[in-house]
Amino acid sequence: MPQERPRFCIFVVDDESIIALSLATILCRSGFDAKPFTEPLLALKAARSDVPDLLISDVVMPILSGYDLAVQIQEFCPNCKVLMFSGQAATADLLDKSRANEHDFELLLKPVHPQDLLNKIRDITKNGDPRHPSQS
Repeated sequence: MPQERPRFCIFVVDDESIIALSLATILCRSGFDAKPFTEPLLALKAARSDVPDLLISDVVMPILSGYDLAVQIQEFCPNCKVLMFSGQAATADLLDKSRANEHDFELLLKPVHPQDLLNKIRDITKNGDPRHPSQS
């Protein structure tokens, strides 16, 4: 009997627990394996043993920014896609910095409507991964 492939894994990182939990719940109900984190360093540690297919992260967080988290995760998970979100207009500068350093991170502005989030995930993962719920 063929072994079932694991579900598409998404890490949701935001220092505001209500946001991280809400987005992870929405994604789980949409067929993803979504894991919420409120501390970027915990997400970084978890990524070493449970490699995410997609990282969704707030940009501005204490201790480690979402940008720095994404760069570090992509060092050992190069196939991990990255989607940033923020409620602060100044984050556009960080995205310019990421592109200058050859990182192409997408950005959504908070508040993120669930359907907009799901559409963006579909757009950035359109490579036809069979574990992606919209690809089945």
